[in-house]
Amino acid sequence: MSNVGFRIFTIANRPDKVLVESFKGLPVANIADEMNRLYCVNSRIKSVNGLPLLGTAFTVKTRVGDNLMLHKAIDMAQPGEIIVVDVQGDLTNSVTGEIMMRQAVKRGISGVVVDGAVRDAEALRELTMPIFAAGIQPNGPYKDGPGEINVPVCCGGIVVKPGDILVGDADGIVVIDPQDAPEILEKAREKYRQEQVKFKAIEDGTMDRSWVDKTLIKLGCEYVR
Repeated sequence: MSNVGFRIFTIANRPDKVLVESFKGLPVANIADEMNRLYCVNSRIKSVNGLPLLGTAFTVKTRVGDNLMLHKAIDMAQPGEIIVVDVQGDLTNSVTGEIMMRQAVKRGISGVVVDGAVRDAEALRELTMPIFAAGIQPNGPYKDGPGEINVPVCCGGIVVKPGDILVGDADGIVVIDPQDAPEILEKAREKYRQEQVKFKAIEDGTMDRSWVDKTLIKLGCEYVR
C-alpha cells in the first residue's frame, strides 16, 4: 500500500556534475532570458546570506509549520545537491534555523531553498552555504509530519523536480531541466558574451541606440509638439 503524502523516494538519475558546474558564474538573468523568462522562482524568495547558488534539486514537500521531513532530507542529501523545501509559502512558522543549517553545511550540502520561513537570520548570514527563503520568522516548527521527499514540488510558483539544476544569485533563482541544460548553457554563454561586447561599446561611446527610435516608429508612437 502506498502512503501518499508520507513517502520518501530516492533519486536514481542525477545530471552530470561537469554539466552542472558549467553554469558557474553565469548570471541568472542571462540564463532566464534564454528560457523565455518563464522559469525563475518568485522574487519573494530571496538570498539570506548573499552567496551564489549552484547544484541539483533534492526536494521536500512538508506540511505547513512542520520540518520532520526536512530533518530526514538533511541526512539523505549528497554534496552538490540543494534541498528545496515546499512549505506552500507559509510564514507562520520557520521550518529551519541555525542548528539544522550547520548540520547541512557539515554534510557538504550545496544550498537550501525554502518556500517558507527560516529563523536565526543573523547566524545564517555567517554560514558558508547559500540559503534562500521567502521570509524570516522566529516561531519554531513542529516535527509530526507528514511530507514527502524527492517528489515534484512547487517553489515560488515554479515546479521543481528532483535532479533539476538550480542557479541562484542576487537576482534570484532559475530552474533548469537537465534535458534542456546543454542547449540553455550554450545560449546563456553567448548571451553573456554579447553583453560584454555591449559593455565595451558603452565605455567606448560606440553603442548604437538607433533601435529605440526605429521601434517607436514601427509601433506607431506619436510625437506631440
